[in-house]
Amino acid sequence: MSLERYVGDDLCYNYIGIRADESQRKGYISTKPNIIARYPFIEDGITKEDVVRILEESGLGLPAYYEWRSRSGCYFCFFQQRIEWIGLLENHPDLYQQAMDYEKVDAQTGERYTWSQRESLEELMQPDRIAAIIQEYERRKVSRRNGRDQTLLQVFGFSELLVEDEGEACLICHL
Repeated sequence: MSLERYVGDDLCYNYIGIRADESQRKGYISTKPNIIARYPFIEDGITKEDVVRILEESGLGLPAYYEWRSRSGCYFCFFQQRIEWIGLLENHPDLYQQAMDYEKVDAQTGERYTWSQRESLEELMQPDRIAAIIQEYERRKVSRRNGRDQTLLQVFGFSELLVEDEGEACLICHL
């Protein structure tokens, strides 16, 4: 059931957790006038730095998945970087397996349905492939530190919208 159908014609305030430093994003926008979008972080000027500070001061800290992910989101997000798929494999092999179980090959057409355009999760988890992905990730980190190989999103300060391998951003995480 969709949110709009669930709410019906009742007045609803939809609170969207987009920060002040990412105000170019919009989040879910309803077509119904009774569902009103509110952006409390933008309204209060709360940035990523503020969120990290609030989490640290509260004793919660950042979620553990930020050790290997660049943002929150679905464990099977098809916009995540290959290095993040490796992080999922290493940290939550059960969830990696669930994501892998969604991948299919159409028996009639032979068309592959995978999370990543160029390879399946089964292919990605091969030791040689993991080593290559880690090596490329490390090379990119060095290039970024040295100011080379930057995209325009990085130059203009929107690097969190960039998905390293695909060049796109998820509509859920980055509207």
